[in-house]
Amino acid sequence: MKKTSPQLNTDEHRVLAGGFRRVVLFSTFALFVGCGSGTEEQSEIRSEVELEAAAMDWRERRLNRLTEPYGWLSLVGLDFVSEREWRVGSDEGMDIVMPAGPEFWGLLIVEDGDAEFEPASDSVSVDERAGEAGRLVRPDRDEPVWVEADDVRFQVIGRNDRLAVRTRWPRAEALTEFVGLDYFDFDPDWVVEARFEAHPSGTTMPVGSVLGDITDEPNPGAVVFEMDGRELRLEAVASSDGEQLFFIFADRTTGRETYGGGRFLYADLADEDGRTVLDFNRAYNPPCAFTEYSTCPLPPPENRLDIRVEAGELAYQGPGGWQPGDL
Repeated sequence: MKKTSPQLNTDEHRVLAGGFRRVVLFSTFALFVGCGSGTEEQSEIRSEVELEAAAMDWRERRLNRLTEPYGWLSLVGLDFVSEREWRVGSDEGMDIVMPAGPEFWGLLIVEDGDAEFEPASDSVSVDERAGEAGRLVRPDRDEPVWVEADDVRFQVIGRNDRLAVRTRWPRAEALTEFVGLDYFDFDPDWVVEARFEAHPSGTTMPVGSVLGDITDEPNPGAVVFEMDGRELRLEAVASSDGEQLFFIFADRTTGRETYGGGRFLYADLADEDGRTVLDFNRAYNPPCAFTEYSTCPLPPPENRLDIRVEAGELAYQGPGGWQPGDL
């Protein structure tokens, strides 16, 4: 029923989706040519082989991203901070304890929704500047501002109206003890065409998270598709760059064969005919399946499918992170 990937990685983004789009277009062309030359069956087989090859390539790239030295598996801390000064360092007496580096890294100063770090020495850098203080909350840029010492780094993230220190370390147990990813066998029947139904501009959808928070996420529309003669529907969230559709869903395998917190899936924006493709072979586990220090969204009620989606990533078999009972 399943096959194990040697060690696969995750994301999630347009660099992964783009390869699939090219394969679908090429496969359609190959099928058309095959029809004209009397080799329709061979073209269909070739198309299926190409789709599977593209999915295997996606899995490998997912693995590579997941297992990067400072990827999701490297998380070792998530400390929410209020407005005051916080002593940071590897000494156990610090307010925020780092897994390595100097005993006293310096001071994190949180004030008026902003955060600044003042290093105690040149052994600590802020945004690659050794020993220099700097702001850590920078909405004017996409890349995080890292505070680093030795092989440890942290950033300040915002979650609703709260700030938190998120720490990464390549020697995190989740990374060093990673056991690889398991998948359902590739199934071309789970590559489905869907009709996109747009919502009015500015529509949002409440989405819960493992933190117990609820946020209003941009909800550009829903996709409608058929499986086994049933019409199904998934509400989309706009991806962070607005160039893809993002789905958080659960199904009848959730909490059984697949992760109890649901799975993620990306798809291209709809074409001029209002169509897109959902490849459930690329459904994957959120970071919370691997580490307790992430803040994953949960499937909204509208995206709990009353079918078994026997495609994509299976439940992680290594040391896990958050489980639904933890809330």
